[in-house]
Amino acid sequence: MTVHNLYLFDRNGVCLHYSEWHRKKQAGIPKEEDGFLAFQTSRYKLHYYETPTGIKVVMNTDLGVGPIRDVLHHIYSALYVELVVKNPLCPLGQTVQSELFRSRLDSYVRSLPFFSARAG
Repeated sequence: MTVHNLYLFDRNGVCLHYSEWHRKKQAGIPKEEDGFLAFQTSRYKLHYYETPTGIKVVMNTDLGVGPIRDVLHHIYSALYVELVVKNPLCPLGQTVQSELFRSRLDSYVRSLPFFSARAG
């Protein structure tokens, strides 16, 4: 099992952040693509979490990964809110430029039990 990529969208569907891991082929959706409602494939599972403020967290994994709502909530509350929203140097509504956020997100995703270092 593995994680392929993660998107953070604002309430208007603008992509605020994109990260990827273990992607041999591009899925055909550019990281700038905004406002998609669903993405289905026989090879990937899309996990979706929308916050009360309209922030959307989307993670694509392989089909063996079960429900991960708690993971997506943690990414939003413990990483995005704490390291971006509460950071006066990070303008809201714009692409996330925080290296601390990127680093902590990468560490957290790599620590997940379904993240496989051998998938790449």
